[in-house]
Amino acid sequence: MNIQFRENSEAASPLTTKTAIADCDIHPARATRTELYPYLAKRWQHHLEVYGVHAYQGMMEGPPYPKAQPNASRRDAYPPEGGPQGSSLSFMQKQLLDPNNVQLGVLNPLNTGQGIRNHELSAALCSAINDWQIDKWTSKDKRLKASIVVGNEDGLSAAAEIRERAGDKNFVQVLLLSRNVEPLGQRRYWPIYQAAEEAGLPVGVHAFGFGGNPITPSGWPSYYIEEMVGHSQCQQSALASLVLEGVFERFPKLKMVMIEAGFGWAPSLAWRLDKVWQRLRSEVPHVKRPPSEYIREQVWWTTQPMEDPERREDLFDVINWIGWDRLLFATDYPHWDYDEPSRVLPAGVSEANRSAFYLGNAKQLYGIA
Repeated sequence: MNIQFRENSEAASPLTTKTAIADCDIHPARATRTELYPYLAKRWQHHLEVYGVHAYQGMMEGPPYPKAQPNASRRDAYPPEGGPQGSSLSFMQKQLLDPNNVQLGVLNPLNTGQGIRNHELSAALCSAINDWQIDKWTSKDKRLKASIVVGNEDGLSAAAEIRERAGDKNFVQVLLLSRNVEPLGQRRYWPIYQAAEEAGLPVGVHAFGFGGNPITPSGWPSYYIEEMVGHSQCQQSALASLVLEGVFERFPKLKMVMIEAGFGWAPSLAWRLDKVWQRLRSEVPHVKRPPSEYIREQVWWTTQPMEDPERREDLFDVINWIGWDRLLFATDYPHWDYDEPSRVLPAGVSEANRSAFYLGNAKQLYGIA
């Protein structure tokens, strides 16, 4: 959704006039190509200038499909001082945080060091991104909290980065992407889950990523719209892998957050997994309980995109299965499919569920007082 931002009396009204919210998917951007250099050793600055990066995906640069908008972002989100959308804290405060009464904003940087074949460079870039998040964002606005970006294809270095940041109140979760070299339940990723569980940090799995594989199970699609709706398929594969490889059984305190892939598909996936598990459970004896139990106990879901069925009762049925305490509101700022907070929930939601949906669930999950 594109929102035209203008100076008006509503934007300048007192914060208390709007429901306080947590926005659990905000994408900060770098203003310049070299903005990370102060956080990188000279060796890696030189490497980037001479060799660039070698990603798992075969595209020369960037995501595999052109986006509907520049940087997949709102046209009105360009900062007045210049730079790409999402690169200015002062403009983010003016356009998103202040007018929407955002009390907690979770940063999920994209285009980081994830999905790079040189694992040492990947780790260095991810660490630099984490330092940059503190310096430019969370230390300047206490409403903002960061996600720990890790070199996900090297589980050991990723776990080291998590342990390095553990206890730092600037960070509230670990960030992975849904497209990886292998399904997320594979053992190469287990050190990440172990470190996150030890640190008491949820692991967020955001749509997108660069694993080098086609972005649908049957190959490369023709259109961007197919990529957009395909995020739910990718997350379903990731979630099935996490359950059936025994990640949730092995790490019972691990909390996963599925980000930007919808949630309407969750009940049907769980029902199918339960039915097949009843017949084939001898193949996976390490999965000791019906898959739906792990999913309902250890998985949270962000909105945006949020399913919009014709009958609101259908949406409520899905949410009732997932649990009102498992949904986290998100705008996806500054991207083009941004959700405006006041238009997300239909009528008929109790005040207790509405309050939990917009703020309480996120504060509890992320340990924000």
